[in-house]
Amino acid sequence: MMDSKDFIALEEQYGAQNYLPLDVVIERGEGVWVYDVEGKRYLDCLSAYSALNQGHVHTHILKAMQTQAQKLTLTSRAFRNDQLGKFYQLLSDISGYDMSLPMNSGAEAVETAIKLARKWGYEVKNIPKDNAEIIVVDNNFHGRTITIISFSTEEKYRDSFGPFTQGFICVPYGDAEAIKQAITPYTAAVMIEPIQGEAGVIMPPEGYLKEVRQVCTKKNVLLIADEIQTGLGRTGKLFACQHEDVRPDIMILGKALSGGFYPVSVVLADKPIMGLFKPGEHGSTFGGNPLAAAIGIAALEVIVNDGLIENAKEMGEYFVEHLVEIPSRHVKEVRGRGLLIGVELKEEAGGARRFCEALQVGGILAKETRENVIRFAPPLIIDKETIDWTIPIIRDVLTMA
Repeated sequence: MMDSKDFIALEEQYGAQNYLPLDVVIERGEGVWVYDVEGKRYLDCLSAYSALNQGHVHTHILKAMQTQAQKLTLTSRAFRNDQLGKFYQLLSDISGYDMSLPMNSGAEAVETAIKLARKWGYEVKNIPKDNAEIIVVDNNFHGRTITIISFSTEEKYRDSFGPFTQGFICVPYGDAEAIKQAITPYTAAVMIEPIQGEAGVIMPPEGYLKEVRQVCTKKNVLLIADEIQTGLGRTGKLFACQHEDVRPDIMILGKALSGGFYPVSVVLADKPIMGLFKPGEHGSTFGGNPLAAAIGIAALEVIVNDGLIENAKEMGEYFVEHLVEIPSRHVKEVRGRGLLIGVELKEEAGGARRFCEALQVGGILAKETRENVIRFAPPLIIDKETIDWTIPIIRDVLTMA
């Protein structure tokens, strides 16, 4: 009978060491809970970086997956299938955008948005070919492909992976004036995260998104919002941009778009932009396959119909209210929106990793981000009773030596 140490040894021996996970070996999940191979129960406070907004193994999504998997899983986009059109329609109905382009991973969707913005720049804005620029911001995280790390400011994502893709201008996050000053006749788009999750749940100043929207409109520049982590209910709105009534020109979604069952991502835009893509210019063998589409439909239905957006707002406020009351000399700040919450620790606290390891012992799975931040992002189905259970454990951990 294999135990956790055996499974960890297999990973260490045969797997690439590109992650540093907590040493818990999860065997099954249900709702907000997961269980390790020894049977110990943990509260999942990471939700696979917000891919599990609907909770683990949601029955509605599971049924949709099983039903579709028994009929048809893949055709490639060489042929049509009976699920993709319905997925398109639901995405449009929910988001208000005319059209969508499905991919698999979030990084693929980001690459798609970059290509689309450049094409718009050349064919609509008349930027000279191969001169389009996209403005990004410090501490961004949009994935780890070569092009995406080319505009990252995190050195560990870049070191030893050059040469890098050109065409990106980086400015400080939260500074709309810096974006305005960086725009040139060659600027095709500005791409930002409404809240920077991987940077440590960094919140921009109030009104930042609205001001960036106004600048982009005035300067004839596309606004691209990466809502892969912040979208689909996580922050207490369907999209985080909606907190400032901002509508981006291009929206990128992923993660919770499948409820954790399958890699599904999508780029949303209106027809004058998305309609620029012509047959053969972009694609994916698995993107838009019938299994992904059926899962995506079910995942969206759960978010909208089960009140997850409203619950994220209510439970997020409740969770933060209790976290800020913890008398810890280690805590610098508690911040977030909805159920995307960051607890930043002081430099002298010794890093967030040891606190996450202590939380694991207490039955809570959270993960450090950017050294000094503990991120709490449970599934959006969490209730007050469960949050009440977590607070004494978190208090004990945050007040330890």
